[in-house]
Amino acid sequence: MVNPNGIEFKVSARHALFTDPLTKIGGEKCSYHIPTYEALKGITKSIYWKPTLIWVIDEVRVMKRIRTQTKGTKPLDYGGGNTLAIYTFLADVEYQVRAHFEWNLHRPELKDDRIPAKHLAIAQRMVERGGRQDVFLGTRDCQGYVESCVFGEGDSPYDVEGELAFGLVFHGFDYPDETGESKLHARFWQPTMFNGRVTFKRPEDCTVRKYVRDMGIKKFGDQNLRGVEAEAAELED
Repeated sequence: MVNPNGIEFKVSARHALFTDPLTKIGGEKCSYHIPTYEALKGITKSIYWKPTLIWVIDEVRVMKRIRTQTKGTKPLDYGGGNTLAIYTFLADVEYQVRAHFEWNLHRPELKDDRIPAKHLAIAQRMVERGGRQDVFLGTRDCQGYVESCVFGEGDSPYDVEGELAFGLVFHGFDYPDETGESKLHARFWQPTMFNGRVTFKRPEDCTVRKYVRDMGIKKFGDQNLRGVEAEAAELED
């Protein structure tokens, strides 16, 4: 069932890099074959976000064949200079994404900003405009482009491919402002693509977690947050 607070969009790019953390050990990077929950959440937040809400990614549909491309790069070293590294990107990617927002109940100070119709209207308008901020697929080197779409329309090369499992992969981060805890955790799960579609587990349903570090929570209020009513009124002018 489609969520009433949901949006649907298409994102495409020449390259994407959804890095498998295991490949970072040697200083090089290799992309997962499908986008991570966290990467799609970041794209959705680039379209529209306020601390009042949390984006939940429901489903992604792979619209082009999964292809990889290896490129030599020269990342900067922390101590200065650079070294040659080999990155394995995804090439010529396109995805349909379905997502919805929920209120961030760990921010009671923003309860007056919880006006679903206005948030949804702004989010849909930002989808039509291609996003409020620049869109990247996994890394700043991979700029993407957002368009409005109807999820499920069009043909995918995986429409009749059946089931494909990807093993244990990174799902996303548990940020303190979304969990209420002053700790950052990484989540992992085992996705399965069926006929080109991956239905994501909700963050709280992921059972494999790893502690990363302690982390504080940024406070928002009238002094550093513009209300959704003011934003909606400006867009209507």
